[in-house]
Amino acid sequence: MKQFIDFIPLLLFFIVYKLDPRPMEVAGHSFEFGGIYSATAVLIVSSLVVYGALFLRQRTLEKGQWLTLIACLVFGGLTLTFHSETFLKWKAPVVNWLFALAFAGSHFIGDRVLIKRIMGHALTLPDAIWSRLNVAWVVFFVFCGAANLFVAFTFQEFWVDFKVFGSLGMTVLFLVAQGVYLSRHLHDEPSPSKPKD
Repeated sequence: MKQFIDFIPLLLFFIVYKLDPRPMEVAGHSFEFGGIYSATAVLIVSSLVVYGALFLRQRTLEKGQWLTLIACLVFGGLTLTFHSETFLKWKAPVVNWLFALAFAGSHFIGDRVLIKRIMGHALTLPDAIWSRLNVAWVVFFVFCGAANLFVAFTFQEFWVDFKVFGSLGMTVLFLVAQGVYLSRHLHDEPSPSKPKD
């Protein structure tokens, strides 16, 4: 459910981006609705609403949610201020690379790698497996950032579709591969033996 909530602003951005731009008037102000700039405004507003509601409900946001919100405000704000979609095209690569940096940095800072901090409450694995898994996340985020950057500046007509569905598809495939990898290292807990009569 939480992943769906995080996806709402991106989905609204995609819907508004796909609309043919049309003039609208609200409270005496006219503006164009549809296309990249109104979609960016919707992304900013919906991110503030979604993460604001989560913050009010939980009294906190996860670090990844803070990063996503701040990146949305910065890159979206620059896109609207300078009327250039180039800034927004850099959002996904920069966010992915910052996540990669955080996962990589956890090998050198702290007593546990980041993936163990995230999933350690649910799984018991040897440190070597946690380390490999953490490196896999670093590679995944570096690859996702590079793929988003490549598509955004090479196939400009598809970059929004890729941002929404390509990134989601890559994430699902990676999580399935992670599940297969983890299944090889998980063992059933031995059941307690029954006392003999």
